[in-house]
Amino acid sequence: MESLGAGRRVAELAKFSGPKRVMRIRGHCIHSRRRRLGRCERMPAGHRLFFREHPLRVLLIAYEFPPGPSPQSLRWARFARELVGHGVELRVLTVQRDAERVRLPAPSGLVIDRTPPGAVSGLIAHVRARHVVEQTGQPYAPGRANDESAVASSADFNEMSLNWKGRLVRQFDRASGVLAFPDHFGQWAHAARLRLKQLLDAFVPDVVISSHEPATTLELGRVARERGFAWLVDLGDPVLTSYTPHRWRRRAHQVEAWTCRNASQIIVTTPATRDLLVARHDVAFERFSLLPQGYDRSDGPAYAPDKSLPVDPETLELVYTGSFYAFRRPQALVEAVVASSGVRLTVATRTPPHWLMEVAEAHPAKVRLAGFLPHAESLALQQKSDVLVNIANDDRVQTPGKVFEYLGAARPILHIGSSEGIAELLQERRRGVVAPEHPDAVRKVLGRLAEMKIAGSLAEHFDLRLDLFPEFEWKTLGDRLFGIVGELSRERR
Repeated sequence: MESLGAGRRVAELAKFSGPKRVMRIRGHCIHSRRRRLGRCERMPAGHRLFFREHPLRVLLIAYEFPPGPSPQSLRWARFARELVGHGVELRVLTVQRDAERVRLPAPSGLVIDRTPPGAVSGLIAHVRARHVVEQTGQPYAPGRANDESAVASSADFNEMSLNWKGRLVRQFDRASGVLAFPDHFGQWAHAARLRLKQLLDAFVPDVVISSHEPATTLELGRVARERGFAWLVDLGDPVLTSYTPHRWRRRAHQVEAWTCRNASQIIVTTPATRDLLVARHDVAFERFSLLPQGYDRSDGPAYAPDKSLPVDPETLELVYTGSFYAFRRPQALVEAVVASSGVRLTVATRTPPHWLMEVAEAHPAKVRLAGFLPHAESLALQQKSDVLVNIANDDRVQTPGKVFEYLGAARPILHIGSSEGIAELLQERRRGVVAPEHPDAVRKVLGRLAEMKIAGSLAEHFDLRLDLFPEFEWKTLGDRLFGIVGELSRERR
């Protein structure tokens, strides 16, 4: 596996020599350039895939999976698609989402096992579903996760508010989260563990993958590892973070340590995350592989742009699609937009902070809230923008995955703050500009961008080619993941 020393940048993720080109003959996997009669010649470590009697079997444990719209859900929807494209027999163990709108379709060609989320979480989902039916007369569509047409339109992007009964159940849900590790998502563990044991016996996977968060998937993966299965962990963020509740910090550290020391291989999204875990748990760099978020070159507006969000040819149209976490500070951007002429910011997010709603109400010509948009509509909004906005996290081990999605929109990117490797990447390849996290600095950059917009020279100042970042395309990342999985599958032989 690839081993990168400390201090490398995110841009170095491209420097990976993946497995050789692979052919499929009668369901078997062989190297096209090293083919021998009836067998696959042994090759150097990291480049071997062995002749087998059945397709590679992979079991993915992922709480976040379609139809849920989270970044981790999108990540594994894309990785699952690529693994299936390589001929992998893939099964997914995830949570039952009967009351969830299909905001992100699941890929085809795999089998999904859904287990109940837990008594209280299941009850609140049921209450929410009934409330939506009462308010709109239109039920959720739980069984249509593979149907693109089931994705909700932008007309109903806002979450339906619960009545007093629903709010009461939600309070019970939050209270139960105090007792369940790492939070209320931990209620899923009981039903998931029972189904996991059945799948390990019946499906007999070559590799088991845990997608974190939540940490529940790591504890489930431990069950498989202790039974001798190869175990690949996708550790999007450390388990022990600055926002881990104090009551769970010790357990979070224990889960993280056991995972780092016993997993067959660990995937992280940034070099900083890898460096932190190596130092914290005294494990080797070779145990980690870097696979960031990505984008699809083929991603495009599957839906027509929302007519309620028109663009002004005389205005610099900024677009931000993403969440507002406590460790992400957008105030400098908003202050700069309000103070600038000829600039407007459109924000697509599930839950905007209260202060941002007040700014949008006070300055409707400057700040526009689009609510939550399904993935395809979010892409359409990005592609009709003048400039996309990315806001760095306070924690250096976390790089917003949204910036990699932005790369596929082929629009200039305004990056605010500092993220390891991202600022350099955007500047070196002329895809964006960087501004410090200060209103005056952001306002100066916005002024220059607005002048380019009026002069029609944005395309001259930035390289907007869609194939500018091939190392971050999901196809490339999926090939690398397939190479890792193929190597780990030898543990079960």
